[in-house]
Parts: sequence; structure tokens; C-alpha cells
Amino acid sequence: MDSTGLLSGGALVVGASASVLAYAVRVPSSSMLAPSVHQGASARRAIALTFDDGPSESTPELLEILASHAVPATFFQCGANVRRLPQVSRAVAAAGHEIGNHTDTHAALYFRSSAFIASELAHAQETIQQITGLRPRLFRAPYGARWFGLRQAQQRLGLLGVMWTTLALDWKWPQPLVIQRLLQGARNGAIFCLHDGRRLEPKPDIGATLGAVRALLPKLMEQGFHFEKVTDILCPTQN
Repeated sequence: MDSTGLLSGGALVVGASASVLAYAVRVPSSSMLAPSVHQGASARRAIALTFDDGPSESTPELLEILASHAVPATFFQCGANVRRLPQVSRAVAAAGHEIGNHTDTHAALYFRSSAFIASELAHAQETIQQITGLRPRLFRAPYGARWFGLRQAQQRLGLLGVMWTTLALDWKWPQPLVIQRLLQGARNGAIFCLHDGRRLEPKPDIGATLGAVRALLPKLMEQGFHFEKVTDILCPTQN
């Protein structure tokens, strides 16, 4: 093989390796870097609502909307936000919702050391347990990006990674588009990812999220869907 062939072959290998890494890091169905799920059991007409980046000052309004429809949800909370708003985090737990680990500071985990990743998960886990009395069993990586070392960190804390079936894009899209996107993604076992915070931002504007949830719940119920926490929707049967 001449030098041109060698270069071409090398480029193909590098390209394939990059594609595999991108799949491992970002694709919801991947479990290459850590145990992860992205959808629930398909036997029931159920959907799991999940909310990332909280708690925030607007989370209580979201809790009121969910309570008005008797809808349970799963909240992936950042340790720093839990420390900033402990009463709100406790209100989420008191309402019967599930709380998951979303790292301590919402730092992107890619290109980070294993020690950094372990610290982010462990600090959030400790904070959530101390403040709410609940020990998270679920984890969602910020930006949905996993990295090397995450598998060991999750195993050490007994955490299962959770991705999503449909990402709402509610942090950047207006309410009508968020509603349309989620309605299109509605199916048995779907896991929806929304946000009741905006990273560590104080008093974030989550108006699009609140409006979308308020409008979406009755629409999905009219279609025969009910709502479950992530832990429940993963079970193939339900008592």
C-alpha cells in the first residue's frame, strides 16, 4: 500500500473512532460509558416526566401544576441548587416525587478526570440525602453527555443513568414548539426531559416549561396516557 492508501486508511480509522465516541457520549440509547436507560416499559400507556437543573424559585409553581392533575414526576437536581433552595427541594420530596442526581454544579463531564466526575456525583448525592432524606437511585448527566470514569462513579453510589426518549428543548424553544415536540414524542414508555431550572442560574425564566406542562397534561390524558416516575415506568409490570 502506498502512502496515500495509508493516510486514507488512517483517516477512516480516526473517523470511525470519533463516531463511536460520539455515540457513547451523547446518544440516549448508549450504555457504553455507564449503565443507562432511555425509555420505559411499552406494555402500559404511560409517560415519565422528568425535570433537570432544579430546584429553582419556579419549581413550586410546577409542583402546583403537577398536583392539580395528580401527576408524579422525577426531578434530577443539582447539589448546588439544593443547598441554595433546601426548602424547595424538600417540597419536591414531600409531594411524593422522585429525586435524581444531576451532579453538584452542572459541570460538563466530558474531558474531565475520573476524580472530578466522582466528586460531582458524590457531593450531589450527599447534599440531596442530607436535605431531603432521600438517597437518589437515578442519575442524569448534564447536557446528556457521559464520559470515561462515570461507570465507576455510578456503581460506587448505586446509581442508574437515565437519558430520555424526547428532549423538550424547553430552555430555548417557545411554548408552542415545546408542546408540539412532546406530543409528537408521546408513546408508551416515553421519558420526557424538561427543565425546572437553568443550570445554576438564580430565578430562571422557565415560563415556556410551565406553560407547556400546563397545556400538555390534559392533552396527553385525553389520548389515554397516564404518568409514572422513572423507577415505575422501567418496571415491565405494575401492581
